[in-house]
Amino acid sequence: MKTGRLEAFSDGVLAIIITIMVLEMKVPAGSCFTTLKPLIPKFLSYVLSFIYVGIYWNNHHHLFQAIEKVNGKVLWANLSLLFSLSLIPFTTAWMGQNHFEKNPVALYGINLLLCVFSYIILEKAAIKNEGKQSTIGMALEDKKKEIASLLLYLIGTIVSFSIPEISMACYAFVAILWLIPDKRIEQQLK
Repeated sequence: MKTGRLEAFSDGVLAIIITIMVLEMKVPAGSCFTTLKPLIPKFLSYVLSFIYVGIYWNNHHHLFQAIEKVNGKVLWANLSLLFSLSLIPFTTAWMGQNHFEKNPVALYGINLLLCVFSYIILEKAAIKNEGKQSTIGMALEDKKKEIASLLLYLIGTIVSFSIPEISMACYAFVAILWLIPDKRIEQQLK
């Protein structure tokens, strides 16, 4: 099967996820800038999560530029990723609403772990379907960024129960790590 329908469906789901996240920020009563102050934690949560969804969309796009065909395992792995990402609006809203308290920060970290596990499963399913010597198989041999992300999410989630600020720093660092474009697939396609 070709990848077109999977990509279109995934793009639609990701667009809805971003829309739901922004709708969680309710407009305050009043026209003074001070009425916006209580929204700062929600806004910061939204910004971080928007960046994450954007990173996943970007990497998903690159991944499927190098994949020629999909099978049932790739479809289910992709749905697993979309499920994990669809939880981000909830964990984002809870974290922002509660001003980065330990339990919401921990749940956000668990959500990020679920996302990275799902993405790794998607990569593995794609490589197995395409073959280790395929474009995608050769491009994704080096997993340093994925492993670093996984470890930082794990550390952030564990630490969140005692020092949520360190957790947020771990989560933000992973986002910064992935903001630097991942050239592995682009280089392999050339």
